[in-house]
Parts: sequence; C-alpha cells; structure tokens
Amino acid sequence: MTIAATAAQAEPVTIAALGDSLTAGYGLDTADGLVSQLQAWLDERGAEVKLINAGLSGDTTAGGLARVDWTLTDDVDAMIVALGANDYLRGLPPAIARENMDSILAAAEAKGVETMIVELDVGANYGTDYKAEFDAIYPELAAQYDVPLVPSFFDALIAQAGQEGLLGYLQSDGLHPTAEGVSIIVEALGPAVLALAESIE
Repeated sequence: MTIAATAAQAEPVTIAALGDSLTAGYGLDTADGLVSQLQAWLDERGAEVKLINAGLSGDTTAGGLARVDWTLTDDVDAMIVALGANDYLRGLPPAIARENMDSILAAAEAKGVETMIVELDVGANYGTDYKAEFDAIYPELAAQYDVPLVPSFFDALIAQAGQEGLLGYLQSDGLHPTAEGVSIIVEALGPAVLALAESIE
C-alpha cells in the first residue's frame, strides 16, 4: 500500500446535517446543540467523522432545497436530512414538502452522497388527511431512494419521559429541546449516524 493511499484512508468521513432550528441548536450554547453533542458522541467512540452543521432556524423544505447545492461541497460524503417541521407549523401543502424533499435527495444522489432521513410525525390539527399525507413523505421517499430512515427526534424524548413528561426536556417555548433533551436524542440517533459513516466506501 502506498503512503498516499494510507493518507487517503485516514481522512475522516464528512457528514453534513441539513435541517432547521432543531439541527442548528436554537436557544442553546454551541456546545449543547445537536451537531456538537453528536460530534462528541462520535469522538468518544473513536469514529473518524466530521460533522457540518447545515441547520438554519426557521428553514422549510424549500429553504433546505435552496441551500442543498452549496451544502453538498466536494468534501461532503454523506448528509442527514431533518426538514419539514416548519412546513407543518405553517400549514404548507404536504405535496410541496414532498417535492422539495424529493429534489434534495435527488441532488445528493446525483453527487454520489449517501443520505439519511429523519422522520417527522406531525399532529392532526390540520386534519387527519393532512397528517396522513405528510407522515407518508418520509418512509416513501426513504424507500424510493433506498436510504436509511430514522425516527423523529422527539421519539427518543417520548420514550424517555412519556408524552406527559415531554415538556421537561423542552425549552420554555415548548418546541425546542433543552441540552439534556438533546443528549437523549443523540444517544438514540448516534448509532444510525455511525452506521451511515461506516457505509461510506
């Protein structure tokens, strides 16, 4: 094996996390945000992974699509897509969210970037048809593109505290996790991200 080949193998896998305020770490110190805590989790396990925080508070799937091309730089090997919450909060049409998510995944596929989708389970305040159409976006696109699908960030918090105890892991706005909440999310998300990194050839 040549020295050049050995050096190339030593390069860390670079994963971009394309998301909204939950990814960006809204309301938290940088070290307490999702990407920073996830990086620490990976570092503790000796993973040669470099995470890039491509989260932007308030971003919709349309915003993510607008940013995906410059997120997918030549050094990015994989991408975590965690979008759609703001589409739902604004009552935007599920069909538009699906179209945007489809285009994001197509852009990653075109560049040979491995992708993982974070699922979103929305409420029924816009009606059961809206909920069913929105919830279906994630598993259906994951199957279409043959990419991993991981549960909603909040699933880990609900599993820990139950629906009635969820607010204990959220900031005062009732929407964004506290630093402790993020740590629980990371414990659940970490193994899937590690598997994603290990899938990079």
